[in-house]
Amino acid sequence: MTTATNSPLSVSIASVAHLLNGSHNDYDPLMDLVGEAHFVLLGEASHGTHEFYCERAEITRRLILEKGFTAVAVEADWPDAYRVNRYVRGVGDDASSERALAGFERFPTWMWRNADVLAFVDWLRAHNDALPPQATRVGFYGLDLYSMFTSMNEVLRYLDQVDPEAGKRARARYACFDHFQRDSQRYGYATSFGMSPSCEEQVLTQLHDLRSRSLEFRDQDDQLAADEFFYAEQNARLVKNAEKYYRTMFQGRISSWNMRDLHMADTLRALNGHLSKPGKPAKIVVWEHNSHIGDARATEIGYQGEWNVGQLARERYHDDAVLIGFTTYQGTVTAASDWDGPAEKKQVRPGLPGSYEEAFHRTGLPRFLLPLRVNGIETDVLPSNALLERAIGVIYAPATERQSHYFYAHLAHQFDAILHFDETRAVEPLERGTHWETGEAPETYPVGV
Repeated sequence: MTTATNSPLSVSIASVAHLLNGSHNDYDPLMDLVGEAHFVLLGEASHGTHEFYCERAEITRRLILEKGFTAVAVEADWPDAYRVNRYVRGVGDDASSERALAGFERFPTWMWRNADVLAFVDWLRAHNDALPPQATRVGFYGLDLYSMFTSMNEVLRYLDQVDPEAGKRARARYACFDHFQRDSQRYGYATSFGMSPSCEEQVLTQLHDLRSRSLEFRDQDDQLAADEFFYAEQNARLVKNAEKYYRTMFQGRISSWNMRDLHMADTLRALNGHLSKPGKPAKIVVWEHNSHIGDARATEIGYQGEWNVGQLARERYHDDAVLIGFTTYQGTVTAASDWDGPAEKKQVRPGLPGSYEEAFHRTGLPRFLLPLRVNGIETDVLPSNALLERAIGVIYAPATERQSHYFYAHLAHQFDAILHFDETRAVEPLERGTHWETGEAPETYPVGV
């Protein structure tokens, strides 16, 4: 471990940071920060870091066991995650957690088909199995909207079971998409540039048709029937929103980003409404990237007009939502070099000079929790001016590190607390190709590039 430098900022951070040493009490201050909040949003600075997944799981276990949280909502497609939900609640057809995770077939598969998620799903199933029969089982849900065609199939599957005639009508409406060969981007391109009429009217009609039958299909005395209707309704809503998203994605990044995060925030609100009971509101943990769960208003991206789930959660739930960011200085990460590329184990370059990551590294602390709010009041441990913050998604391009992965942010406005892990390692995919097994050779590069 390095020793702390004489950097005033790093000394200030170290003076209030809570060292994480692997004990059960590590996250006691975080539990105090959460208090009675009903929404806890846990981030990650990459989609492929073991420590982020592992520690989110540990925090989530404590929230479930100590504070009564009953749902985990993740940055994943609704139908794929719902297959896991059925498994952990003991109502699915899958015989193992690995089979339950098999629905995650879309790139990047390692985001949810990895060793850390597998272990958490195993724990969640064992926890639910040990509960008394009438106790509320903890669920696992997806918030994202990329599954347009899969969600159509799930709406049809549901209607074929409960009302075959309604299924025929839905099939005729969704036939509008048939000649796009299940390619969402192809649909978006063709409709955006006037090469094909949109299916907007059809998907909206289908959603309204399904919702008009809610009292008939949703039996409040049968929780499984109510859950299955909710699942189908959210799939139909996803199809409606995804259709608009793919038409918008060729019109500019900001509009499509906003549409996606609004969908995720609205799905969280719908899930909260479905799971809440009279006198017993739901408590939900959210797992998403920092770029989604940190308040966008505190970032240069927010200044450009983007909003995100974290901002919407604060606007809707105020102090009832707690936002926790994660950072790292260096190590390895599972990421691709190109979209749809294979999973690779890549070297993460040290944080750039002038970044939060560098400031955290210079404390000399290997792992720590940094509270940014105490009793709802923002602390003054971080500077008032914006610093660089790193974000690695499913693609990592170290050759263009500054342009591709850094943006300016006011971290103290963005999150309620930060968890920093100075050196981290790549998350382990369940399917390890040769690109991941061999990894990258350490590179030599000028400091500060």
